[in-house]
Amino acid sequence: MGSKWKKAKVALGLNLCMFVPRTLDDDSPPHPVVSERLSDAALLSPANWSTSSSRPTTPVSSFHGLKLSKSSSKSSKQTCSICLTKMKQGSGHAIFTAECSHSFHFHCIASNVKHGNQICPVCRAKWKEIPLFGPSLDPIQGRVSPSPINWPQNDALMAVVHRLPLSHPHRDLNRRHVVPLYQASEPDIFDDDESLNHQHPFSERNTCNKNTEDTDAARAMEIKTFPEVSAVPGSKTYSNFTVLVHLKATAAAAAAAAKRQNLSRNQTNLAQISQTPRAPVDLVTVLDVSGSMAGTKLALLKRAMGFVIQNLGSNDRLSVIAFSSTARRLFPLCRMTYSGRQQALQAVNSLVANGGTNIAEGLRKGAKIMEDRKEKNPVASIILLSDGQDNYTVNGSGTNQPQPNYQFLLPTSISGGDNSGFQIPVHAFGFGADHDASLMHSVSETSGGTFSFIETEAVLQDAFAQCIGGLLSVVVQELQVGIECIHPNLNLVSLKAGSYPSRLMADGHKGLIDVGDLYADEERDFLVSVNVPATSGNETSLIKVKCVYKDPFTQETATLESEGVKIERTENVGQVVMSLEVDRQRNRLQAAEAMAQASGAAEQGDLSRAVLILENCRKMLSETVSAKSHDRLCVALDAELKEMQERMASRHVYEASGRAYILSGLSSHSWQRATARGDSTDRSSLVQAYQTPSMAEMLTRSQAMLLGSPSGQRLLQPLLPYRSQPSPR
Repeated sequence: MGSKWKKAKVALGLNLCMFVPRTLDDDSPPHPVVSERLSDAALLSPANWSTSSSRPTTPVSSFHGLKLSKSSSKSSKQTCSICLTKMKQGSGHAIFTAECSHSFHFHCIASNVKHGNQICPVCRAKWKEIPLFGPSLDPIQGRVSPSPINWPQNDALMAVVHRLPLSHPHRDLNRRHVVPLYQASEPDIFDDDESLNHQHPFSERNTCNKNTEDTDAARAMEIKTFPEVSAVPGSKTYSNFTVLVHLKATAAAAAAAAKRQNLSRNQTNLAQISQTPRAPVDLVTVLDVSGSMAGTKLALLKRAMGFVIQNLGSNDRLSVIAFSSTARRLFPLCRMTYSGRQQALQAVNSLVANGGTNIAEGLRKGAKIMEDRKEKNPVASIILLSDGQDNYTVNGSGTNQPQPNYQFLLPTSISGGDNSGFQIPVHAFGFGADHDASLMHSVSETSGGTFSFIETEAVLQDAFAQCIGGLLSVVVQELQVGIECIHPNLNLVSLKAGSYPSRLMADGHKGLIDVGDLYADEERDFLVSVNVPATSGNETSLIKVKCVYKDPFTQETATLESEGVKIERTENVGQVVMSLEVDRQRNRLQAAEAMAQASGAAEQGDLSRAVLILENCRKMLSETVSAKSHDRLCVALDAELKEMQERMASRHVYEASGRAYILSGLSSHSWQRATARGDSTDRSSLVQAYQTPSMAEMLTRSQAMLLGSPSGQRLLQPLLPYRSQPSPR
């Protein structure tokens, strides 16, 4: 079995094709493929996904398998006429089969052609398609071709196509195309994005910009406020009185959109995300295909990307950037219709791993796609994955050298350097023990995205699933929260908003927090500190909250205001009872602050002080009202802090996993958004903060597919030598 598993890993690292099921919004039928027994390699592809619907179902006993054709098997035994060595599949060398049917090592024939030889060395036939100047991975400008015949093929795909009926519309795929080693020149301006579907409701109404105060859109937001105590003596002043502002973006936005299309609510459940009326997404994935990604890592990346592609809707658009020593665009922003998905899957499966790691170039090209696009979907995001260090742009830093400034890696349109604020968030994923966690965290933090740590091989698809589960459920955009004092003698002291930009006005009576996008059912908590003056009255009005945001589906601006926050003023207060809601958010902020301090100490080489900082924070948390009430957030924070302590047991452990785990936790708590780290995507994990129903639903889909694969359990092997368990509940 070990030998078979090794062969499967090698095969998947060499471009084996993935075939995936159609989903509910596919616009043409899937290929009929003969059911066969799966090989070990095919078991790792999404070919065994259920074809009945996009929702996961109980695994069935038979799957659609992939087998190499006899002709492919024979070609693997031939001799390369250039280097006179055997061509064996799985040996780490790509094989090029020309239109005259003669085969060569790809690197041999590419070098031969590069020097001007464009005829077959064996039969002297003149080639029309050659490996050096093969068809570009970028389709012609304009609408993407409905057929994937313009995309590069591979032998595994050909083996399946050969078995299609002669009358099948995609039978002509057996005309071989070359996967180019040298990418054809790209356009100077990436304005060749596929046109949007203008019949979509959001496009028809995007000229509206009316302010609504009592509509379904306005009710997509909920505001609640909690003073730290409900009553204080009237004769005393308080210089740091805390009020919690709690916001929630409800799923009512999707329901309102459905109502506007005369759809019933039962058509807007999260189990049919691709069918739910929602804001479509422009997504660019920037993927590391350097030499360190070869083998199992690349195979799992292809599978994870297959999952992403299959769960995007027909109005969503995707483009993929692959980077190693340089970066190249595989295809322009393309709508994920049936044909678009097939093209995207084929392009992703053509990837091979080699070269160095140039993260900056990948980001630059990904940002350029977003900047140059002619049309824009309401939601836009970049996903960045890398398993290594940028060895082209970032100079290495030693233990005693200052931390490099990674912000220059981001184009100004992403980093906000053009004074436009966060425009395109980059959600970064560090894969394995060797990635640059500091760089990835800095990139995500600067752009307003999140940083996830992919520690275990099997978690990659789940991490992507959780991320797109959020991106495909955006119901609030450009949210700005205004805080205003009601009492004339009241002043704002501070706004504790984590990584969200906040500012106090000069007069001290108003403050603003720029929140941006919210996913369906996502919550945000901010602590507002005010000074409370003494008074002879029975109550004091403190603050009121105003939310202004945009509905991404209709492009309408909505405004929602809260009632004023009041506290009683009496000398007979009695026993003061601290608000549990305020206390638990104080705990979260104090834990995040302890994580940041511990991270700083660890980076300075003082692991013992870092561990002590975390230990002191755990002791403080254990004495709070929340801990005594067995609050779940408090229990989860303690488990997370304990895990971080264990990952600082030594410098080796910290470098391998501790740094990435802590930075991912910081990213999650500072943005109040779910990230993948450790076992956080496991259903039994305590560290599941901020996960929304749409994220959980997409995660369930991913895990059902993985568990349905007979090879699923074999993928549960760590990339790192260290793994610890969270503390018991």
